[in-house]
Amino acid sequence: MTHVDRDTWGVPQMWAADVDALARLQGRVAALDRAWQISVERWRAEGRLAAHVGPAELAWDRFARRVRLDDTARRCYERLDPDTRRWVEAYVDGVNSGLAEGAAAAPEFAATGAAPEPWRPWSPLGVFLVQHVLFSTFPNKLWHAHVARTLGPDAAGLFAVEGPASSGSNAWALPADPATGRGPVIAGDPHRLLELPGVYQQVRLACPEFDVVGLAFPGVPGVPHFGHTGHVAWAVTNAMADYQDLYRERLRRDGDRVLVRDADGWTPAARHVEEIEVRGGAPETVEVIETPRGPVIDHDRVTGEAIALRTPSRVEARLGFEALLPLLRARRAGDVADALRHWVEPVNSVLAADTEGGVRRLVAGLVPVRDERCRREPVPAWEPRYRWRGGYLPLVDEPVDGVAVCANDRRDDVAAHGADFAPPHRARRIRELLAEGAGPSTVHTDDRLPAGPLHRLLDRLDPGRLDKPARALLLRLRTWDRAMAAGSAEAGAYAAWRAALARRLRVHPRLRALDEPRGFDELFAPWTDPAARIGLALDHLAARFGADLAGPAAEALAEVAAGPAPGEWGSRHLLYPVHLGVAPAVTDAVTAMRQRVALAGDNDCVLATSSVPGVSDACWRGPVARYVWDLTDRAASRWIVPFGASGRPGDTHFADQLTHWAAGTLIPVPAGPLTGDETT
Repeated sequence: MTHVDRDTWGVPQMWAADVDALARLQGRVAALDRAWQISVERWRAEGRLAAHVGPAELAWDRFARRVRLDDTARRCYERLDPDTRRWVEAYVDGVNSGLAEGAAAAPEFAATGAAPEPWRPWSPLGVFLVQHVLFSTFPNKLWHAHVARTLGPDAAGLFAVEGPASSGSNAWALPADPATGRGPVIAGDPHRLLELPGVYQQVRLACPEFDVVGLAFPGVPGVPHFGHTGHVAWAVTNAMADYQDLYRERLRRDGDRVLVRDADGWTPAARHVEEIEVRGGAPETVEVIETPRGPVIDHDRVTGEAIALRTPSRVEARLGFEALLPLLRARRAGDVADALRHWVEPVNSVLAADTEGGVRRLVAGLVPVRDERCRREPVPAWEPRYRWRGGYLPLVDEPVDGVAVCANDRRDDVAAHGADFAPPHRARRIRELLAEGAGPSTVHTDDRLPAGPLHRLLDRLDPGRLDKPARALLLRLRTWDRAMAAGSAEAGAYAAWRAALARRLRVHPRLRALDEPRGFDELFAPWTDPAARIGLALDHLAARFGADLAGPAAEALAEVAAGPAPGEWGSRHLLYPVHLGVAPAVTDAVTAMRQRVALAGDNDCVLATSSVPGVSDACWRGPVARYVWDLTDRAASRWIVPFGASGRPGDTHFADQLTHWAAGTLIPVPAGPLTGDETT
């Protein structure tokens, strides 16, 4: 017997008599609530999205075929232990039982003429891969290669900050307080692309073995990243680990055969051709090549070399799904650590706390042991020194005394795992706020910028060299409190000045060569576009260039002061959630969303609502959930997502959490006994 209740916010509360029946029910609910979303992610995994929505998705489909996402998912599925495989298959059965009904209510299917397709047993693993294949560092290595080629090998340090899609997340743990009897608290907010529907689905999963509230990936069983079992809770942030390597490969053709240069000569590479269907266009063929290092994902059009990607998931044919059921069954922080010994990628910083007061900090996932140069750039595949050495860094598992904060920053527990980390100011600011007694919502919504190099640049400008309007603007920015509040005119003026400075740096003599051809596929443009990278590295560039920027900074001030008033930050920092835009109902809903909310925050705030200075002030990345896990009383826990429980525009719960999310308020997690009529 199974049943589903919905709380006030439409969050599904699912109960079943055993774990497999519960997985089946979770899959069915995902298909009913998010049919279009999970179908899109399945098509992405298989490199077949263009067949359903058109040529705009060809770049992704080419990459998915080349990197062999679907084949990797299948291999990982085949290596699952019997219990996990049966559980995943039950979830797929549930998806297939609900897809037709869910698709009938989703306008995107009608708009594209697409039809839902039965899932295969490994489809959930493919969906998980889609969410994380670009989550790590390998696209940054393409950028590092371009910087070294155009500016010289010593210029890499100019951009020694995290890439455009890798940080912003926060998590913290407060220890138990024996004086009051309060147990530990874990809170935080993962930052990712603001996809519509949201990337996380709030769920409650209950059976005789466990009763868990958490955030699920639609299309994937369990709650991999954020959960509360009533006994133990856990949360993750990106550990900023480097676990994916790029190799420069030299290929030679012999008819249909492809040979690749290895350390001891030329050896055959696996090669075949696939056809990508395109809705409204001609099909396109893509060559799929795999060398002993890994799949060839691109060709450097400047050097002519192929670029192969090596990942632990492909090498080991494992993703870490064996951790998912043990996480649901966990009752102590140590159980979370034991479960995550199975984790592969992405590599996560994890905080776990239990009702007995224990708090642990973990780094979970596989980071290969290899030459340090592999962490910075694509390396020559034919040189033996760059081979993986057959081992991985061990799981970090350590008890925590006092407050623990993880904000993608460099710390003792993660330093050995990566190269580029987020600047330390978010973690430092969170500690300051917690020391002042700030509550979780105050921390979540803190919109104050650190006093960084850009602000010091303003302080160094000589007002006597500025005209009257620019001088007045400089005074406003010097006395501003650095709060990127939605209603702040000074924040809007600062953003306008920052953007004008970024545009000038684009043509700065020391950076102009970055506009030379980059040589990589258009899919990697978010990581290799000089305008975006300069905008995101402004603080770092200001620190490195120093007095060289005084002239451009003054010119940018004069430009903003002479132009129309920039307006309040919230009028510039508009919500632009990522969606395919195939159905007018969704496009209309997004337009209405922008009118309902004014966004605060900025890239370097704890409230990291991201934009790209010099390119656009639109917000495309931000907190995709917020949560507070209370280990004294789970019913006192709170959470929020940007939009809602449903993926169907027009549904009551499509975007009913949006205004609360924008304001920083939280809603209760489902609590109490499960009730409701039996459903199937």
